[in-house]
Amino acid sequence: MATVSIRQVRKAFGSVEVLHGVNVEVEDGEFVILVGPSGCGKSTLLRMIAGLENISRGEIAIGGKVVNNVAPKERDIAMVFQNYALYPHMTVRDNMAFSLLLAKAPAEVIEQKVGRAADILGLQPYLARYPRQLSGGQRQRVAMGRAIVRDPQVFLFDEPLSNLDAKLRVQMRAEIKDLHQRLKTTTVYVTHDQIEAMTMADKIVVMNGGNVEQIGAPLELYDRPNNLFVAGFIGSPSMNFIKGRISGGMFGAEGVRLPLPPQGSGMEEGRPVIYGVRPEHLRLDAQGIAAQVVVIEPTGSETQVIMRLAGGTVLGAFRERVSTRPGDSLHIAPDPALVHLFDEASGVRLN
Repeated sequence: MATVSIRQVRKAFGSVEVLHGVNVEVEDGEFVILVGPSGCGKSTLLRMIAGLENISRGEIAIGGKVVNNVAPKERDIAMVFQNYALYPHMTVRDNMAFSLLLAKAPAEVIEQKVGRAADILGLQPYLARYPRQLSGGQRQRVAMGRAIVRDPQVFLFDEPLSNLDAKLRVQMRAEIKDLHQRLKTTTVYVTHDQIEAMTMADKIVVMNGGNVEQIGAPLELYDRPNNLFVAGFIGSPSMNFIKGRISGGMFGAEGVRLPLPPQGSGMEEGRPVIYGVRPEHLRLDAQGIAAQVVVIEPTGSETQVIMRLAGGTVLGAFRERVSTRPGDSLHIAPDPALVHLFDEASGVRLN
């Protein structure tokens, strides 16, 4: 196992710079997830750790050794790709053993390592099969097994669950997390799915436009997002945002007045702010603000309701069974202790 240090890393393709001085520290044995929308630079950064992309400026160190000019095969890393990258003419056993065969490892060592990986991943019954005879989840396990047998310092995962259906993604999330807890190998994982990031990571790196917006534990990012981007990206469903101003110790927008969080009580009168509240932090309250129902989405465990409020729409996620129809009014109230205020100009969280 090893640390991974990314220091002031920049990447340019010609005159277009796609990473702008990224700094990330991955501790020994840590599970770190790079998350962000398509085009934010997360996969490019992962490929630079692997040595599959050159670094324009800055440095990357693995286990304290700078690897900018070290070939991928000498970095002691193992990578699991989105498309599995299995050899179709080889059995599961041969796919998993391939890197060891190339390294001319003794036959008994190969058998031992493949057997151990197969036991960990539940692949023993499939060792004689070919990839075409496996399900998507089984193929992904084989790709993970191929990485495990190398016993690397660092695992790299590049959106490994994107090709799986929703139910299988949930299962594989748990399996990958369980695998990490058993092996304790330093892991860097890339995804655009913030649910994957929240449920699996020890630490999340939120990226946007080639920059790191925030680094922290999953619940830290959920509870204390640095800015509008992180607040809107982390959490499902996304946070509601309402533009308005501080008015008489309250938040005012389009004739609606909402309570401020405790830390917002001293803000100057008339200051333009953005009021953020998560759908699950709105509650039904007969004394609350009237909002017009637009769409009702019952999910079983909760009822999600899209409503018109303050010139826009907000989403409420209620644990209660809500009996209402489009066009009706629901009276709702936010929990002031869980409200966020953001500066309208910069997007920075104020409380």
